[in-house]
Amino acid sequence: MKNRVAVTGMGIVSAIGLSVAENLNSLRNAQKGITRVDNFETSLLDKVRVGEIKLSNEQLSKKLQLPIDNSMTRTGMLGALAAQQAVASAQIDVTSQNYRTGLVSSTSVGGMDITEKYFYAYENNPELHRYIASHDAGVSSQHIADYLGLKGFVTTISTACSSAANAIMLGAQLIKSGRLDRVIVGGTDALSKFTLNGFNTLMILSDTYCKPFDQNRKGLNLGEAAAYLILESAEIVEKESKEVLAYLSGYGNANDAFHQTASSENGEGAYLAMKKAFEIAGLSPQDINYINAHGTATPNNDLSEGHALIRVFGEHVPAFSSTKAYTGHTLAAAAGIEAVYSILALQNDVIFPNLNFETPMEEIHLLPQTGLLQQSVNHVLSNSFGFGGNCSTLIFSKA
Repeated sequence: MKNRVAVTGMGIVSAIGLSVAENLNSLRNAQKGITRVDNFETSLLDKVRVGEIKLSNEQLSKKLQLPIDNSMTRTGMLGALAAQQAVASAQIDVTSQNYRTGLVSSTSVGGMDITEKYFYAYENNPELHRYIASHDAGVSSQHIADYLGLKGFVTTISTACSSAANAIMLGAQLIKSGRLDRVIVGGTDALSKFTLNGFNTLMILSDTYCKPFDQNRKGLNLGEAAAYLILESAEIVEKESKEVLAYLSGYGNANDAFHQTASSENGEGAYLAMKKAFEIAGLSPQDINYINAHGTATPNNDLSEGHALIRVFGEHVPAFSSTKAYTGHTLAAAAGIEAVYSILALQNDVIFPNLNFETPMEEIHLLPQTGLLQQSVNHVLSNSFGFGGNCSTLIFSKA
């Protein structure tokens, strides 16, 4: 199929592992990465739990072999680590002139973790001025491209928690339209005081382990992560006889147009995004074997998404789970890491459990998959919904 978009590589760093293999092992063994905050001081230390990567900025910098005077923030370093893995996994040379290669990265935090740290020190410490420009969301993308040696197309998507899904969509569209031959797509976000305090102000943070789709869910656990896929055209795959990990067969984006931070009661945006994804994929709801749900464990999201799933799938909602109880909600990176998890489900014919679930929601009859399930998985649907009503759906299919 000429316009088919293949996934030929992937990389990930999250609270449950610093590689694809480590993440898969944690998913299989129900090893969540939710802890107290260790990497920065916060007044919320004893009040919230997070999905934190237990490496300091200094350790990340050393791992990437960056110069001492670099201006890369935590968001950029996590992204560089995951993107480097993806490039190695796909065995591509991003500096080659044989193919048009681009990067579509996404973030919502940008360089906030560093700029908030040094905000009051800039005036009296000129050495810290190199970080000021890094606050901008697009700078992390350029830092990742520079680290990889990529000189081609680079752009940044920032649509809150659906960002990486939209980055993946844009990458696919750039390939299908003939503008690029292959694209590095995904997202990266670091934990910061600003986001932790912001979500606390919204009163949607849990003081314990989050419980997606549970009647007694109290809110989300924030997290940090980065994940990238390598998308390549069918022509390259055929010409280079490349191994394909999965195909991105469908995608859709729609706006809920309901509220700045809340989803509509009937999940209109989610419903429309899923419908669009099915149309592009040429698949029907009955073809889906597993749904990687957005499932943030907030009272609003899980009920809204549940209604949307019932509207799309009727009484036959396939096995579904939220993996955010493992990693926390990683904001712009969420759809990236969950794209990796969706592909792992396809590769291993496995459905990952929805941890911490105990009591079904009273309003609707939906029961997530609570144990590791081995079964044939040919098509996975992954949902990601962001503030501002930005709803996105991806469908991945077995190679």
